[in-house]
Amino acid sequence: MSNARNDVAPSTLAVELLDFGVQVEYTDGRQTVYRGVPKKVTDTLETKPGAETHVLVTDPTETEGVMMYVNDLKTHDDILESTGVGRVILAEGEEEELFPGVVVRRAPGHRCEIEADPEVARGRVFVFVEDDWSENAYEFVAE
Repeated sequence: MSNARNDVAPSTLAVELLDFGVQVEYTDGRQTVYRGVPKKVTDTLETKPGAETHVLVTDPTETEGVMMYVNDLKTHDDILESTGVGRVILAEGEEEELFPGVVVRRAPGHRCEIEADPEVARGRVFVFVEDDWSENAYEFVAE
């Protein structure tokens, strides 16, 4: 396996919205559930320093989506490619439009700022933020 940590393009993943969270099925057949009812966000979401940040945008049917890890340095490229999850690596001050209507920015202090317009994204926009102590789920909604 390569030790490189590069940008990786995402593939389409199966998504199921559940009462208790969001289930994602990777292209290799494995599944994970991001637990918790997402908190609503209407403006900029800023993550805690060093937290893992995963951005999921569903299609209009809410049964498929694409997922990106932001600044993930733990997961090998090979694993991301086999699961269909994408990754973007940003230096402090850089920003990138992950998907139409979804922008992520690397803020000072190892934080991320995410802004999203679900109408432009044409689907639901979820952000999952995890660290060793907590898991938080957010959904961008129109004001």
